[in-house]
Order: sequence, then C-alpha cells, then structure tokens
Amino acid sequence: MAQWQISGEYMETCNCTLLCPCVYTNLTAPPTEGECKVALAMRIDKGSKDGVALDGVRFMVVMHAPGPMAEGNLTVGLIIDKSASDAQAEAVAAIASGQAGGPLAALGPLVGKMAGIERRDVTFEMNGMNRSARAGELVDQACEGIAGGDPSQPMCLDNVGHPVASRLALAKATRSVFNAFGVKWEDRTGQRNGHFSPFAWSG
Repeated sequence: MAQWQISGEYMETCNCTLLCPCVYTNLTAPPTEGECKVALAMRIDKGSKDGVALDGVRFMVVMHAPGPMAEGNLTVGLIIDKSASDAQAEAVAAIASGQAGGPLAALGPLVGKMAGIERRDVTFEMNGMNRSARAGELVDQACEGIAGGDPSQPMCLDNVGHPVASRLALAKATRSVFNAFGVKWEDRTGQRNGHFSPFAWSG
C-alpha cells in the first residue's frame, strides 16, 4: 500500500447535547437524541499521497448513525473542496473513506452505506478558540472552545479513542446546519457538542 501522510486542523459539531457520550464511552452509548448526526471538517496544511501534494485541501465527512455508533450501520458522505484537482480529490477520497488505510479505516466495519462524494467550496476558519467551516449550502458549522484553567486555552479530553486525534478540545457548537446525504440538522442554541484539534494521519 502506498505511503501517505497529512496533517492540519479539524473541527466537528454534532447533534448531541454537550458532552457527546460517544467520546467517553468509546462509541457504545446511545446518542443523546437517539441518533447521531455529525460533520467533521478537515483542513490539510501539509501532506501528500502517491506524489500528489495535498497542502491546503479542505474536506468534510458527514455521518449519520441510527443508534450507538459501535453498533454500526453508519451512513457516510464526503464533501471535497471544488478547488482541489481531480488527483487531489481522488487521494482525499481514498484517505477519508479508509480505503488507503490510516485512522478512518477503523470505521470501515461500522459503515453500512457510502452516500457519495460532493464537490463544493469548503472553507475552514480559526480565530483563537473559535472554529468555523462551511461547504456550500450543505454544511455550515461553528464551535467555541470551553476555557480551561488557563483561560486562553481550551479544556481538553485526553487519551480518547476518536479516529481523528487522541486529544480533543471541548467546545460548544454555536452553529450546526447540515443538509447533506439525507442528514438534516439545524441548531444555534450553543448547547450542543463540538470538538477541535490539530491532526496528523499516515497510512
């Protein structure tokens, strides 16, 4: 299998009330709403696969689980920034689907349906402890880190079994609007779950 590596920044929001039980139960607890709707936004700052440079490529993974994630039957869709070349999109699709190995390959047995790939303008913004990402009309999300003992830094969960990173900042979702791959959700209450973190994957 070809060697590849990517690193950058990630954020997510979901429909669970804060704190999402998936994280501290290793995916075995029912989501707070009975089902999970989540969008993970990724910004690759540095990386390559099969000689294709992936620096600057942005993408999102949108997922739905009808119950506890560990029970599977996930629906997964991928949104890739339309400014990415076809070669970059192909590389990202292989990584994000787990076909190229790496962290997301562990989710493979849980996926019941790959819902497809969309191309949209994908943005990813950072400002202090705030993160926001958008994919055209399909996803519009933002979260705000929860301050820890050092108020300039977010409180974090460490040693988690999350596929993106083992250390995640705790955040409240300030905006979650999903309308992609049959996953629909809208919330602006600030009471829902979010996370962000740097990430580094390889395969």
